[in-house]
Amino acid sequence: MPKPNSAALDFLMTRRSRPAKTLTTPVPDREMLKKLLTAAARTPDHGKLEPWRFIVLSKPALQRLADLVPRHGTALGIDPDKITKAQDQFGKADLAVAVICSPKPSEKIPQIEQIYSAGAVCLALVNAALAAGWGANWLSGWASHDRAFITEGLGLAAHETVAGFIHLGTETSAPPERPRPDLDTITTWVDA
Repeated sequence: MPKPNSAALDFLMTRRSRPAKTLTTPVPDREMLKKLLTAAARTPDHGKLEPWRFIVLSKPALQRLADLVPRHGTALGIDPDKITKAQDQFGKADLAVAVICSPKPSEKIPQIEQIYSAGAVCLALVNAALAAGWGANWLSGWASHDRAFITEGLGLAAHETVAGFIHLGTETSAPPERPRPDLDTITTWVDA
């Protein structure tokens, strides 16, 4: 019988992202953030390609991104309410980490597996932050998928995309529990 890590399992059974709009200062300092990024970088990575990287966005960097949102949203014909929401996502935040999917050429590791690994990094960073007592939320949105915005705002190469913006800070209120999936409707047991 394996030896359980009960504390870790209890954490995973009760983990809950914190809405980004409820996060405030203080935010993790550089030393703490390095610890959280180190934990996130321990994600499954078939082939040890490290097909992801981090861009740490402080308040001034987030405000710069917020200032870019209206021009890019208008050019795409995005609804004004969605433009405001995206602008607030950046402008009202104090700290975020952009997890960048940066696939590497590989004959052995398909690009889709590298993309999955970048997504796993996002969840690992959220979980590391929550486990360390911080509030955290994984967001994306139309701006994160707009090539012009991510090129101008983050300087991404043509092969790179945003896997997510992980917002970090001190939570101001605990969110209520939300409905969880019914395992019986999403699970198939195959015995033969």
